Amino acid sequence: MTAALVGGLLAGAAGPGAAAPGSGSGTGSAALQLEELDRGLVAVATDEGVFLSWRLLGHEVTGAGENGMTGADFRVYRDGEAIATVTDSTNFLDPDGQDGASYRVAALVGGTEVDRSDAVSPWSEGYYDIPLRKPADGVTPAGEAYTYRANDMSVGDVDGDGQYEFIVKWDPSNSKDVSQVGYTGNVYIDTYRFDGTLLHRIDLGVNIRAGAHYTQFLVYDFDGDGRSEMMFKTAPGTKITRYGKDGRAVSTKYITMPREDVRAGYGHGDDYRMSAEDYAEHLAGIFRGWHEHPEVVAGNWPATVEEALGAEDEFSHSYPLSAADAAELTDYFIDVYAPSRSGNNRLRAFEGFIVDGPEYLTVFNGLTGAELQTIAYKPGRHDDGLMWGDYAMNRIEPGNRVDRFLSGVAYLDGTHPSAVFARGYYTRTTLVAYRWDGHRLTEDWYVDSGWTPMSNPFNDGPHGVEGTDPEYGTLTTQGFHSLSVADVDGDGKQEIVYGSATLDHDGSLLYSSYDFGPPESSVPGEYVKLGHGDAMHVADIDPDRPGLEIYTVHEGGPWAPYGYALRDAATGEVLYGGYTGVDTGRGMIGDIDPSRPGLETWGSGIGLWSAGGERLGSQTPGTNMSIRWSGDMTTQLVDGAIDVTPTIEDWQRGTLLTATGTLTNNHTKGNPSLVADIFGDWREELLVRTEDSSAIRVYTSTEVTDRKLYTLMHDPQYRVDVARQQTTYNQPSYPSFYFASDTDWADVPVPDFVTPGGVSALKDALDAFVRAGDVDRVTGILLSVPLLVAKVQWEQAGSARGAVAALESFVWQLEKASKRSVSDGARAALTHRAQVLISQLR
Repeated sequence: MTAALVGGLLAGAAGPGAAAPGSGSGTGSAALQLEELDRGLVAVATDEGVFLSWRLLGHEVTGAGENGMTGADFRVYRDGEAIATVTDSTNFLDPDGQDGASYRVAALVGGTEVDRSDAVSPWSEGYYDIPLRKPADGVTPAGEAYTYRANDMSVGDVDGDGQYEFIVKWDPSNSKDVSQVGYTGNVYIDTYRFDGTLLHRIDLGVNIRAGAHYTQFLVYDFDGDGRSEMMFKTAPGTKITRYGKDGRAVSTKYITMPREDVRAGYGHGDDYRMSAEDYAEHLAGIFRGWHEHPEVVAGNWPATVEEALGAEDEFSHSYPLSAADAAELTDYFIDVYAPSRSGNNRLRAFEGFIVDGPEYLTVFNGLTGAELQTIAYKPGRHDDGLMWGDYAMNRIEPGNRVDRFLSGVAYLDGTHPSAVFARGYYTRTTLVAYRWDGHRLTEDWYVDSGWTPMSNPFNDGPHGVEGTDPEYGTLTTQGFHSLSVADVDGDGKQEIVYGSATLDHDGSLLYSSYDFGPPESSVPGEYVKLGHGDAMHVADIDPDRPGLEIYTVHEGGPWAPYGYALRDAATGEVLYGGYTGVDTGRGMIGDIDPSRPGLETWGSGIGLWSAGGERLGSQTPGTNMSIRWSGDMTTQLVDGAIDVTPTIEDWQRGTLLTATGTLTNNHTKGNPSLVADIFGDWREELLVRTEDSSAIRVYTSTEVTDRKLYTLMHDPQYRVDVARQQTTYNQPSYPSFYFASDTDWADVPVPDFVTPGGVSALKDALDAFVRAGDVDRVTGILLSVPLLVAKVQWEQAGSARGAVAALESFVWQLEKASKRSVSDGARAALTHRAQVLISQLR
C-alpha cells in the first residue's frame, strides 16, 4: 500500500463539501457514541443440557414484535454443524450438548448469514472464575497488619476487540469510612482479561486513603476511539506497573506531577498520612493563623479561639498566638472541649487521615495503564474540613465532609461522554464535568454551591443551610452517597440527578426539591429540603406516567419532610412519599409482583408500595442490590452480607441461586463486585469475589426465555449507570425505558447510536476472512485501503462524510470482486457490516 495511494483516497474521501470535523473525538456525527460489542456468546453446562446465550446488538434492531424486539435471527452451530435457528430470543438450550462441545452463533439478516461468533466451550461448573492476583499483605505505620480483598468492579473494552475487560479495585482489610480514624493500606486498581491475564496494576499510593468514599474509578471510552480509558483521583506516589504475557512486571512508572508541584518541593516519596502527634501540630497551626482567617477577618467567626470555644474564662491570650499558647489551646480543644461535645470525639487517637498535599485527577490508557494526562483535582480540599463543617457538629470529624467523593459518566451534549466528579454533599457541594478528546481534558462546566455560612465553625449546624452561591446554593445537603445520570427532560441530553436536586446537561440547576414539614415533624409547616439519603433509583417506575421517576429514601429524620419519596424526574415534584421521623437507610425498586403494573418500591421500616402509591404490606424484599435474572423480566434481589453466602432471591419463587464459596463487599451493604449485562442476552450477570479473593466468579442465568431484547449495554442510561455503579454506595443500573414483566415492546426505543470502534471491527472481520481463506490475500490488501481511509477520516479528520465515502468505496470493491477472491458468505457479512456503519454515520 503506497503513501500516494492512501493520500489520494484520503483526498477523494474528504473532498469539497466534506463535513466539518465534529467536536471532541471528531466523528462528525450527531449520533450518541457507544461501544462496538461482539456477540458475547456464553455456554453453560446444566442438568438439562448446554445453555447458550448471546447478544442482540442495538444496530440489529428494526422494531418491536409481540414478544420482544425484531431484527436479526440466529443460527446455532455445535462443532461446526447447524443445530437450530432461533427467531424469538437470544438463547437456546441444547439438550444433546456435552461439556467438550464447541459452539458458535451466526446472525441472519433476510435469511443470509452476516456474521459468525467466535467459538466457545461450556462452563462446566455452572460459573466462570476470572483468576486474580492478590496484592501482598502490609503493615501500617502503627504496626497493624492488613491483607487484601477484591472489592468493586467495572468493565470496559480496553483493546477495541468487542469484548469487555475487567477492572478490579483492591481494598485493604483496614479500609475505613471517612468518619473512622486509623491508617489504611494502599488501594490498587487492576485490569484483567477474561482469562485472568493481568494487564496492569495502578497503586494509588499512601496519599489516597482506602474506603468507599475515596476512590471513584470511571472506565469508559471517553474519546470515541473504540477503547476504554480510566479516570480517577490520584496523588504523589501513584504508580503504574505493566505486566507481560508471562505475568512478570515489565515496567513501573509514577504519574507525572505538575511542574509547579515539583518546583514547590513535592515528590513521590511524600507521605501525608497523619499520626496523632501530627494532627495536634496541625491543629495548633490552625489556631496560630486564626487571626488571619478570612472568615475571622470578615467578622463572620469569633475573633479569638477562646471565644469560639467558649473558654474566655479559662484563657486570655494575645494574637497572633505564640507557639506555646497555640499548643495550650490545642490540648484544651482535644482533651476538654471536644469530649464535652460528644464522647465519640477522641482526637488523641486521630491518625491515618490525609488533609494536606497535592490531589490530582489522572486519565489512564485502559490497555496499557499508561498515564495520559494528570491535572489538579478540582476543587482542592481547601482545608481539613473546617470550612466544610467537620468541626461544627457535636461529632467532630476532621477530614469527613471534605472528602466525600462521587463520580459518573454523562452524555451532556447528547453525543459524547463526559466524566463528572463531585466533592461534598452535606455542606459545600461541588461538581465538575470534563471531556477527554484523546489528548487533553477540557472542562465542560463547574458547579459550586459556595460555603455553608457558619457563625462559629466549632459550634453550629451547617446541614440544611443554603450555600452562598446565588444559583447553586440550594444544592447543599441534597446530595446522596451516589449520583445518577439520565435524560430526565427528554431533550436527548443527560442530566445529573444529584440526590434531591438535578443539574441540567449544561450544568445549570434544573431544580432542588423542597417540601413542607408535616405537623408531627420538628419543622412543622416549614419549607425545607428533602435532603440527603443513602439510596436512590432513577427509572421509568410508573408506566402510566410520562417520563422517568426518582425513588429516594432520606436520613433527615424529624427535620426532613419525607423518609421516602417518589418524584417526577423532570420537575422534582413529589408524587407520593411518607414522613418517618427516623434515618431511613435502605430502599429499592423492582418488578417483584408481576400481577401489578409498574415497579414496586420499598425500604427499611416503610413497607412495600405500588408504583401508584398504594401500600401493599409491611413485608419487603432485600435492599442490597437488584438483578435482572429471571426470563419473565421480573426483578430479583441479591442477598447476603459480611460472611453470609450470597443468593439471588425471587419474591415469588424463593432462592434461584446460591453462590457457594463467594462473598459480597462493603460490609452490611452486601454489594456484589458488579451486576451488569456484560455478555449473553439482556439479563444481568452476577460477579462476586471468591471467599479468598483468588478469583471473581461470574454467574449467568440459564433460565430459558422467549423475550427478545437488545443488550442493555446499548441503552445509554444503562451503560453510564454501569460505569457509576462502583461509586460509594453501589446502586443498581437502570435502562431509559420501562423494564418489567409487562413491558410494552412498542415503547422500547430502537437504539440510535454510532460505534467508534466499528471500522476497526470491520477490519478485524476482513482479516479473519483472509486468514480463513474466504478472501484472498491480494483482495484483502486492496479492501484494507478504504478501511484505513475511513478510520482516518472518522477518528482523526473528524469527517463523517469522508468516512462514509470510504466505506462506500469498500462496498463497491466488494461487489466487483470475483467469487474466486471473495466467498459469498464473506461478501454478505462484510457488506452488511459496512452498510451498518454507513447508516450510523449518515
